[in-house]
Amino acid sequence: MIKKIQRAFQLVKNMGGRYVFFRTGFELRKRLGLLKKKFPVEPAFQSYYTLDDWRSSAKPFFFESRESIKFEKRFSPELQSNYDRLKEFKYPFFSSLEYELGAKHDWVTNPDNGFKYDKDLHWLDVNDFDRNAGDIKFVWEPSRFSHLYTIIRYDYHSGQDSSEQVFAEIESWLNGNNINQGPNFKCSQEISLRILNWTFALYYYKNSPSLTAERFDKIQHYIFWQTEHVYHNINFSRIAVRNNHAITETLLLYLVGLLYPKYPGAAKWKQKGKAWFEQEIAYQVYEDGTFLQFSMNYHRVVVQLLTWALKLSDLNGERFKNVVYERAKKSLTFLMNCMNAEDGWLPNYGNNDGALFFKLNDAHYRNYMPQLESLSYALNKGWEFTKFEDALWYGLSNEVKADPIEMEKGSISFEQGGYYLYRPTTESLNFIRCGSHKDRPAQADNLHLDIWYGGKNILHDGGTYKYNSDERNLKYFMGTRSHNTVMLGDNDQMEKGSRFIWYHWSQCEQVSTQEADEFFLFEGTIKAFQHLNKGIRHKRTIKIAKNEPRWEVTDVILNKPTALPLNQLWHTSYLHELNFEATLLSGEKVLAQIGEGYYSSFYGVKEPCDEVAFATNENTITTIITIK
Repeated sequence: MIKKIQRAFQLVKNMGGRYVFFRTGFELRKRLGLLKKKFPVEPAFQSYYTLDDWRSSAKPFFFESRESIKFEKRFSPELQSNYDRLKEFKYPFFSSLEYELGAKHDWVTNPDNGFKYDKDLHWLDVNDFDRNAGDIKFVWEPSRFSHLYTIIRYDYHSGQDSSEQVFAEIESWLNGNNINQGPNFKCSQEISLRILNWTFALYYYKNSPSLTAERFDKIQHYIFWQTEHVYHNINFSRIAVRNNHAITETLLLYLVGLLYPKYPGAAKWKQKGKAWFEQEIAYQVYEDGTFLQFSMNYHRVVVQLLTWALKLSDLNGERFKNVVYERAKKSLTFLMNCMNAEDGWLPNYGNNDGALFFKLNDAHYRNYMPQLESLSYALNKGWEFTKFEDALWYGLSNEVKADPIEMEKGSISFEQGGYYLYRPTTESLNFIRCGSHKDRPAQADNLHLDIWYGGKNILHDGGTYKYNSDERNLKYFMGTRSHNTVMLGDNDQMEKGSRFIWYHWSQCEQVSTQEADEFFLFEGTIKAFQHLNKGIRHKRTIKIAKNEPRWEVTDVILNKPTALPLNQLWHTSYLHELNFEATLLSGEKVLAQIGEGYYSSFYGVKEPCDEVAFATNENTITTIITIK
């Protein structure tokens, strides 16, 4: 009972009274059946747009139709292969996996385990964290329709017309998913992405004979009711979730109101969506350009959404508040400074569910350059790295000569987000997290050190794997164990609650960073392991050599419980190239324990890696890492 009271106090302290009040009211209205009244099933059909009306009055988009696009066509074998696989009903999942769904897939069956959701169940009654059902994201992924970009790109570069395939597939989804019922109405962000992707296809195939009046009637009917769903559930994302979901959904409301102004409620969606989007960007993207989810991939999601927002508003003669443009520029500065210049990869830091909403290129999923390039042009900034075709689809000129946002040499700090970056040479990137949390942390990873050298991520973050998995995997990937930092015994830095909840959030108490002729020096102290002892502090000192690949890391646990060993952890896929040498204050050497760790570069994929662990009952350990 005491533990429950303590956790309840922690929840109110961490999440705030507004969150607790909303969640309590939401659950009460749900149980009383009041929420269902806002989300009717089988609403009567109404034609808000005819096909001819929409074709003649369509608002400005990235392009008018496929016939209006004029950039150079460059067909690639990879694009052909990806298209051929879709023709065989082999769908990509999370930018890594593939499942053959078949010509008559029902859109509600989890291909990972065969579980079939009840498509007639009201969405409020669908359990998205049912262990028997597995991870619901396997159902949501094809229903986003992000794979349409592969088909559209194939048609453009090859000169073919796959519009019948596209609209037949959308029609299949419409016939298999009743409004406000089943798993595909559970998440408003998934609904929002589906509408945006359908809209991209509608404009591209605007003049296709396969876009019949009958099909368009169904699509416009579903766009209206899906947008109504997002609007009436927007507070769940803005209060209970408050992350990239809220940014996606508020932007969707603005864009549907902007692009489909004849819908009843369009003016309201547009006005409120725009105001909410501005508020979310101002709150979620900190002044230094870091992001409240502490996730590289989710920050890229925001970059993609900002590109849509800035370009489409400009095309329609509108403008956001200055803070949106300022935070967009700051986001570019932060992410570009975290980027490995050779391949565009960033540390696999924070939650990563494989999201890449609008893939308009053949680049590797982990390559952030295409999305950063497009946002650069949308902000009228130059770009000095490899160029991709994304920007051309958005109608952005890739010949912008304005000052580019540059990658800093030496050291750069982002104190609000708690990121400290060091580039002693062009081939070395050292990424350190030492942050405080006013917003919900996703993983117990404070004082994590990520090292890139010679284009290789020689010490890496473990990634995410799955959000709905067994306890062992959840503890490993969300917990401290998969990060290059310290555990006390088997205890994480914070106490794990249910789902995405952590108690006793770790907080940065002190940071200093220095530069000498031969090295950079980082010192950071965090308040951690508070569920074990309120007085525990973890101090980490990192000495980064400038002229050789050498790192010296000292960890000190102040007020360490005597019964719990200090476990210093390192994770690598390049063990054969590295030397680790650990010593105590006495000079005594500590033997490395080499074990199997895990790495998830892609959502849903778990790969083995080497875990190098040093355990001691002392409170201080120093490890020197060099390359052989």
